[in-house]
Amino acid sequence: MKIDSKIIIAITGASGSVYGLRLTGHLLKRDFSPHLIFSDAGADVMKHETGILPEEKHILEYLNRNIELFENRGMLRIYDNSDLFLSPASGSAGYDSMIIVPCSMKTVASVANGISSSLIERAADVILKEKKKLILVPRETPLSAIHLENMLKIDRAGGIILPAMPAFYNKPDRVEDLVDFVVGKIFSILNIDHGIYPGWGSES
Repeated sequence: MKIDSKIIIAITGASGSVYGLRLTGHLLKRDFSPHLIFSDAGADVMKHETGILPEEKHILEYLNRNIELFENRGMLRIYDNSDLFLSPASGSAGYDSMIIVPCSMKTVASVANGISSSLIERAADVILKEKKKLILVPRETPLSAIHLENMLKIDRAGGIILPAMPAFYNKPDRVEDLVDFVVGKIFSILNIDHGIYPGWGSES
């Protein structure tokens, strides 16, 4: 994926906002300029879990403290989830991909059924109809039949379901290592070389 690719990151109201934050940080570190959208519940959960607010200053301060060798090379943009007149709501804006991380079951249900009552939902609908890459990272357990049926509908429509399921073959030492495993998986699907963790069979 090219540095100038237009990437949307949405943080919704499931536990695990750190996944979205570290994905944002790793993209910025590699010169990408992600466009970030928070749902109201996503912002509330992030504040509860990390103590930070959904504002550029707070996010960059957090990333500087929590990502090794972080340097804000790309430009971060934050959009209002209630404003459906912003660019992510239109297919003509030319976005290449969207990652909803973490993705609540409410958001899964909305995307699966074509509901577009917020900028996040509309952007996901646009990405699907434009045949671009939509990645949903659900963080819920256990899963009901309704959850599974909704995720299957999204998969059949061209979306990618990437549950927040870290592996242990890379012998993680910290919580951040577990989070970064999932971030690395997202990067792989986006065709971005990351080096965040060694692949299976690689030397550590």
